[in-house]
Amino acid sequence: MGHDSVETPSLSFVRGGEPGHGTPYARYARLAELHSLQNPRSKVPAELSFIVTTQVMELLFGLLRHEWTIAQHALREDDLPEALAALRRGTHAQDVLVESWDLLATMTPQEFNAFRSVFGEASGFQSSAFLHLEFLLGNKNAALLRMYDEVPETRAELAEALRSASLYDDALALLARRGLAVPHEPSEQRHRTDPAVEAAWRRVYTDPDLASLQPLAEALLDVAERVTRWRQRHLAAVRRAMGAKPGSGGSSGLSWLRKAAEQDVFPELWSVRDEM
Repeated sequence: MGHDSVETPSLSFVRGGEPGHGTPYARYARLAELHSLQNPRSKVPAELSFIVTTQVMELLFGLLRHEWTIAQHALREDDLPEALAALRRGTHAQDVLVESWDLLATMTPQEFNAFRSVFGEASGFQSSAFLHLEFLLGNKNAALLRMYDEVPETRAELAEALRSASLYDDALALLARRGLAVPHEPSEQRHRTDPAVEAAWRRVYTDPDLASLQPLAEALLDVAERVTRWRQRHLAAVRRAMGAKPGSGGSSGLSWLRKAAEQDVFPELWSVRDEM
């Protein structure tokens, strides 16, 4: 096959929109707007990495909410294949989230301290997108809504997530419809380990008649494991960049992150393994 047969991309296209707004790709992905959103407040080179990492994570939080919400709706419709597909897509987003911490891996305490003052009280702890994910996972805490008292629309959205079923609630509701005795009513409280839920998952793993539910158990555990990985990487990144200093948003920093990293998501899927 000759060299001349190699295809090249089209370099001309039907132009649309306003002049000067770039290629169709640039308009579709809104690249000019996207690349205008990184505005360091200092001259420290590492600040740009910090901003980009933060923004990438926020976009991935939104993508995860999208996939987990699809999974919830599918579970409510007893469409297990669609739920599993959404959870699987979500785990890929979670993998990228975990690896996103690598963008900050080389930041020294001197570099971080050189620009830390410019963002004042700003903290990732204040991310409404992240808090929404926590509520979807069942890690609910009504007291945190106070952060959004001056942002009524955001507060109302999070309050609705607090009242609504979590992803885990919807999974347990599906188990109940398959004949398993499990509590699955939405609660505004953090999910706590329940012996009845653990017994239900044990049956899923040991009763041949319930084997079709094992992929759901494993998919949820994939989600849970990646949540823990992300928290552990967060803990390590903060420890490396700032040590045990208090967090910029007023949290206790390392001790708060360490406690979060030790909390299992979907705890019965972990504890049931002790007796199998």
